[in-house]
Amino acid sequence: MASDSGNENCIGWAARDPSGFLSPYKFNRRDVGVDDVSLTITHCGVCYADVAWTRNVQGHSKYPLVPGHEIVGIVKEVGSNVQRFKIGDHVGVGTYVNSCRECEYCDEGLEVQCSKGSVFTFDGIDVDGTVTKGGYSSYIVAHERYCYRIPENYPLASAAPLLCAGITVWTPMIHHKMNQRPGKSLGVIGLGGLGHMAVKFGKSFGLKVTVFSTSLSKKDEALNVLGADSFVISSNDEEMKAMEKSIDFLINTASADIPFDQYLSLLKSGAVLSLVGFPREVKFHPASLILGMKSISGSITGGTKQTQEMLDYCAAHEIYPNIDIVPIQYANEALERLIKKDVKYRFVIDIANSLK
Repeated sequence: MASDSGNENCIGWAARDPSGFLSPYKFNRRDVGVDDVSLTITHCGVCYADVAWTRNVQGHSKYPLVPGHEIVGIVKEVGSNVQRFKIGDHVGVGTYVNSCRECEYCDEGLEVQCSKGSVFTFDGIDVDGTVTKGGYSSYIVAHERYCYRIPENYPLASAAPLLCAGITVWTPMIHHKMNQRPGKSLGVIGLGGLGHMAVKFGKSFGLKVTVFSTSLSKKDEALNVLGADSFVISSNDEEMKAMEKSIDFLINTASADIPFDQYLSLLKSGAVLSLVGFPREVKFHPASLILGMKSISGSITGGTKQTQEMLDYCAAHEIYPNIDIVPIQYANEALERLIKKDVKYRFVIDIANSLK
């Protein structure tokens, strides 16, 4: 195994260059500080961020790069000041592991919006100056503030995707109070890892859910497995026109470019289109927004407060992501299939039973 030095204490899989190819790698985790939690990782979800960073899409990836920010596991050690967790607890770590803890956003439990920038779980700079490394690894050390309690009755493998895919759609839905508006209509663009969670949350909130997809093959799944109320082929102009002015809230989970003017025409007056995917550009005619008093908003993951609330809600309401559990040895193929959109709906790596 390649490594940084001679006394490594953590096993992981890392990309060494922009090919993104992952292979075994040994490295050191920092020591457990007084406010830290160390957890043995049992599972890690596979997110499109893992593709983007291992392949240096943004141009700033620091290699070797260990991806993974949908992390769950079991506490093996806690610092002397830690109050919220004890050895043996089920705990999750999401997309960030630090923030300034002083700004207005951190004060409100919105650390993901930290004024100085939150520190990403991988490819960020940790408190000791080293580069953070993610959950495709045997264990992780994080400040207790950025750890989440996984309810004991909730399967660890199922909890992993909630820490990015789940919270990414939960945050704008709660922000726009869709959990307080039963009977209203929700449109979900795309039916991947994020989209299927938006459908599940929408149905739990009592919304009428319509899935918009370019793939007819997803119709049966959307209606009969996920429980959506209707399904629209977004490339069919007649089907799209029939939906005009019918949607109270539209969430775009797709990263492909979409015809924004056409989607804005689906919104009722005063309704909102929320972006959680990353299309290359957002292009629309101003009249599409102005004439109907409509809004476009954006959102990433969520703060620590909302993330814990979402985990507790999912446990209480028995909401589980649809997952496909794979060994770490399948990681490269999983990422390739993610690029090809050949996954229903989230790969989760069984770290505990495959990373040796």
